[in-house]
Formats: sequence, C-alpha cells, structure tokens
Amino acid sequence: MKNIFIVGSKGIPAQYGGYETFVDNLVTKQQSKNIKYHVACMTFDKSPKHYDYNGADCQEITVPNVGGAKAIIYDLKALNWALSEIKKNNLHDGIIYILACRIGPFIHSYIPKFHKYGFQVWVNPDGHEWLRAKWSAPVRKYWKVSEGGMVKNADLLICDSKNIEKYIQDTYSKYNPNTTFIAYGADIVRSTLNADNAKVKDWYSKHEVKQNEYFLIVGRFVPENNYETMIREFMASNVDKDLVIITNVEKNKFYEQLKEKTHFDTDPRIKFVGTVYDKDLLKYIRENAYGYLHGHSVGGTNPSLLEALADTKLNLLYNVGFNKEVGEDSALYWSKTPEFLKVLLEKADKLTLDQVNNLDKKSTQRVKDEYSWNKIVNDYEGQFLKIN
Repeated sequence: MKNIFIVGSKGIPAQYGGYETFVDNLVTKQQSKNIKYHVACMTFDKSPKHYDYNGADCQEITVPNVGGAKAIIYDLKALNWALSEIKKNNLHDGIIYILACRIGPFIHSYIPKFHKYGFQVWVNPDGHEWLRAKWSAPVRKYWKVSEGGMVKNADLLICDSKNIEKYIQDTYSKYNPNTTFIAYGADIVRSTLNADNAKVKDWYSKHEVKQNEYFLIVGRFVPENNYETMIREFMASNVDKDLVIITNVEKNKFYEQLKEKTHFDTDPRIKFVGTVYDKDLLKYIRENAYGYLHGHSVGGTNPSLLEALADTKLNLLYNVGFNKEVGEDSALYWSKTPEFLKVLLEKADKLTLDQVNNLDKKSTQRVKDEYSWNKIVNDYEGQFLKIN
C-alpha cells in the first residue's frame, strides 16, 4: 500500500478553488486499490475533525485566521501532522505531496525527517505567485525566495503546465530539479439544466441577458487577469452583444480604479453580475455564451480556461504560453496591443455557424483527450506507484 499525504488544499469535499477540486477528483475517482490518501484540511475551528471521505483519511488542521500567513502556518502544521502519523503507524516508502511553494525557507528541515522513513517530498509549484499584483513588494519577494527553496529541496516537482516545467528547469538549472508534467483536469459533463428551468430563467431575467447574445468572463477580479484590456477593447468595439463578467468585486479597489479609468459604467453592454456558486448554473451560462474571454497571464493550467474550452463554443484567449499550450488551435488569441482585441471581437462576432461549431468541436475534443479527470487521475496514480 502506497501512503500519499497531501498538504496544501483547504479541504475536501471541495467547496473552494483549483487545488481543492484536484484533491477531490483524485480521491473520488481513485482507480488503484494500492493507494491510501491522507489529506490535511484547513480549519479555524478549535476542535478539528478527523473523518473519512471516499476512503481518504482526512484531518482538519486548526490555524489562526491571520491573513496570508495562515497558509504558511497550515502547511507547517500539516507536515507535523503527517510526520506524527508516519511515526505512530510505522509507515514507510510513501509520498508527501505539497501543493504550492509557500514554505521554501522551512522545507529543508523537514526533508531528512521524511527521508528517514523512506518518504519522498513532492511539490506542485503552481504558477508564478510572486508575480501577482495583489501582493506587496516584500510578500512577492518572499514568494520568489520560497519558490527557490521548494525547487531546491523537493525530490520531484509535478508541474501542471509544460510552460511552468520549462520555467522551473531554466530558472533553477543550478539545482538540477527533477520535474515531470501532469496537467490539471476538467469536468466534461454537460449541464443538466435547460432554458425552461426556473433558476435559469431567473438569472437571465435578473441580469437582462439573452442566451447566445453575450461574451463571458469568469475569474478573480485582479489586474494580472487583464480585465482593463478586455473591458477597454470591448467598449471600443461595435459588437452588438453584452459582456457578462462573473466575479466578486465587493470592496475591491481595483474595481473602482478601473471604473475611473475606463468609465465602463457608461456602457450598457458591460454587466458585472457577481458570483455564481451553483456549478450547474455556471456550466449552463458558459454553454450558452456566444464566446468566452480569457485574460489570465500568471499561472499554469488554469481551471476556468479548461472549463471554458469544455463548455463554451468560442474562446478568445490572451496569447501567452500557458494559454496557448492548453488551447492550441481550438481557440482564437489576442494580445494587449491597442485595437487588437477590438478587431478580433468584431471578427469573432461575424463568424459563421460552421466556423464556430468547428472551434467548439476542437476545444471539447482537446479537453477530452488531454484534460479529462480520469486521465489526470490515471497519470497521477502511475506516478505515485512508480516508486518502490
């Protein structure tokens, strides 16, 4: 039996973001009976729970609610928990899989402790966290130093993007890092809803949006996702459709700054509609958009991009390596050059039904072939079971 301890997701069952969805799928779609998962889950509760989820041994790790630092505290406490479980149950020759590069300055002290029991320490480096605008300069510096520490000390780095793998190999060549590529996954099941469903009718009516008459953006409202370019270029276009933006802008300074810069509030086509937590409804909204705009510029294989390629007929992606690697020839690409996206939007708006359907088939097939959760889980299990 191969014991795999997973550290770095907030918890399962997944109610949060990418890492949580990944761990949930890893556990619920498990194929090999020779793997036992042990999952650390973050909580602020003073009475942490221990529970079974689809055969996975889940342990809540209590942390103080102290902003960004809580994630670092969680990772360290979770590693201590994993070490105590290994000692208590006399486990050997397993894997500690750490999601993200938050504890680089501390990881070197843990490596020999795990190696003593034959456990390897693997890391998923995620994307370029140190480039995210939400962090202050000192925090970004910490992220970069931390990334270096994780790369230097990890036994293996599993990159969910070939571009991230190349970046790791090029940037940290002096450490001769051991890397491999396993992508992130996507759900390729269609929505169970239809146009007559009450919550579908309510959502479209509330936001005054017509099916197939809008371009869609879904993602965190942060500068590195290129909202300014997408909104500015859409406003400059003569597209006779709405731009529906699903994001959380509550108490967001960036939102106010962007409104001041672009005056998007004067364009009735621009519609910020808040968040949609109902996954089936969100899938339906994606499926019935005319097109999807993706501006993410930081990170590896982005979950919202995979979901868009699986669900939305026409996808317009920011032309950066991470996105091009995933979309290949199943999408259209834009740059931040003034008027580039404006012209592309106007061209996209005039595509024939056959042209749109051709891109739709390509993008759906791309996800089925390379990014289905069953494939990703199979790839991971193969990697986990390689080591004796």
